[in-house]
Amino acid sequence: MRPILLQGHERSITQIKYNREGDLLFSVAKDPIANVWYSVNGERLGTYNGHTGAVWCVDVDWDTKNVLTGSADNSCRLWDCETGKQLALVETNSAVRTCGFDFSGNIIMFSTDKQMGYQCILNYFDLRDPQQIEDNQPYLSLPCNESKITSAVWGPLGEFVIAGHENGEINQYSAKSGEILKVAKEHTKQINDIQSSVDLTMVISASKDCTAKLFDSTNLEHIKTFKTERPVNSAAISPIMDHVVMGGGQEAMEVTTTSTRIGKFEARLVCLTDSHTKNNPYQELPHSSRFFHAAYEEEFGRVKGHFGPINCVAFHPDGKSYSSGGEDGYVRIHYFDPQYFDFELEA
Repeated sequence: MRPILLQGHERSITQIKYNREGDLLFSVAKDPIANVWYSVNGERLGTYNGHTGAVWCVDVDWDTKNVLTGSADNSCRLWDCETGKQLALVETNSAVRTCGFDFSGNIIMFSTDKQMGYQCILNYFDLRDPQQIEDNQPYLSLPCNESKITSAVWGPLGEFVIAGHENGEINQYSAKSGEILKVAKEHTKQINDIQSSVDLTMVISASKDCTAKLFDSTNLEHIKTFKTERPVNSAAISPIMDHVVMGGGQEAMEVTTTSTRIGKFEARLVCLTDSHTKNNPYQELPHSSRFFHAAYEEEFGRVKGHFGPINCVAFHPDGKSYSSGGEDGYVRIHYFDPQYFDFELEA
């Protein structure tokens, strides 16, 4: 499995996203640029320029017509996918942490951070009504007083949004009334990422509590738990196999304040004064993407490569490859070897 290395960001990667067909891969980072790449060969197709701060989130609609980004520059922007032209700008009071198109591509949602005296708010805009964007008036705006939203995805048919919070809760928010439909309290620490299965029937959450958990999208019933010895930053569900891929780790800044008992990785990383790690605490400490069987909850493989934590992972829609984005600023596209598809876990 020889990866394709994508070099187009100057800072750590925050999110990666395939379009529905899988021919394009979108990446955003803690720099102001959103990139789009050909997934087959890693060639950069273009950039979306306009943000002035870190870009936290990206999404592309069903027919790859529009792209949505949210940034720490207190804005959410809509782009023409093909030309890179900015179509709409929604200004906010705080950083935009999550964003996404519904199934139809007509409704967008995004959440803002709780900071600078402003509370976390989940906003819904209907793109068919240009006046909403022009007046900066969402048709629905939900304050989240208890704990800020850290990751969110649309549920099936665009009826609700599934949001993960800083306190570990996962909520379903109705896109019509705004009421909380379901609540899951399976995690004990912050949710770092939530991703849907290809048919939207399941979601997988990644958490700082060193687990990823599989839920039913409709009722948020907890199905499976995948455990590791380090914080999980991102997790994705294979569209063709009973597999999930997870990426994680901690930034060096956080590790020094964490118990060394959490795992071998953290214990090794605390020694920042060693001669070979003084300038780069991640040198010679590659991080692995980890593969688990969805039914048996067993880990069966690891793919090394990134130096520093893996911040995001995503499966290609055809299931024959996956991508990862790291703290090192690189995106890697990994195509699976033929043996991967013949692999069967012995029960």
